[in-house]
Amino acid sequence: MSKKGWILIIVLVILGFMSVSRYNAMVSKEEEVKNAWAKVESQYQRRADLIPNLVNVVKGYAAHEKETLEGVIKARAEATSVKIDPTNLNAQNIQQFQAAQGQLSSALARLMVVVERYPELKANQNFLELQAQLEGTENRIAVARDRFNNQVKEYNMLVRRFPGNIYAGIFGFERMSPFAAEQGAEKAPEVKF
Repeated sequence: MSKKGWILIIVLVILGFMSVSRYNAMVSKEEEVKNAWAKVESQYQRRADLIPNLVNVVKGYAAHEKETLEGVIKARAEATSVKIDPTNLNAQNIQQFQAAQGQLSSALARLMVVVERYPELKANQNFLELQAQLEGTENRIAVARDRFNNQVKEYNMLVRRFPGNIYAGIFGFERMSPFAAEQGAEKAPEVKF
């Protein structure tokens, strides 16, 4: 075999190894994004699991607040019905998920306003424990969303930078969408008692 033949073979082998390496890196980052998404969903599910207990405790003290309680239950049902396949993490699906979770957050905020009218409920140990768990879960959700966004950023940088963008195009890796703040989130909510 000639010298040019050997050089061509060596170049092809190097390109093959580079392709395999880039492909594996993209698969790894994509799996990290999917794992981070699963953790986001897990924290939202934790919140959804706490809500029936919270509603039941409040129901015992504030039975005539039926509309608020039903609103929380309905918002929970809607929020838990929106599921996203990790292979389809696009902006539209994340926005739909976020909207359902936002409705649940609003319903919970209204419930907490109702609770303010019942001092004996605010002193109830079960309620206090559930409220603390809910607050902790909201913090966990924020952390999980932040980690998800960091994973999406790393993945997107990998598939958009040269030469990763070439390999991403060849292997079909597309940019993913992070969580974005909801419109109006920059304004503090107005709470009236």
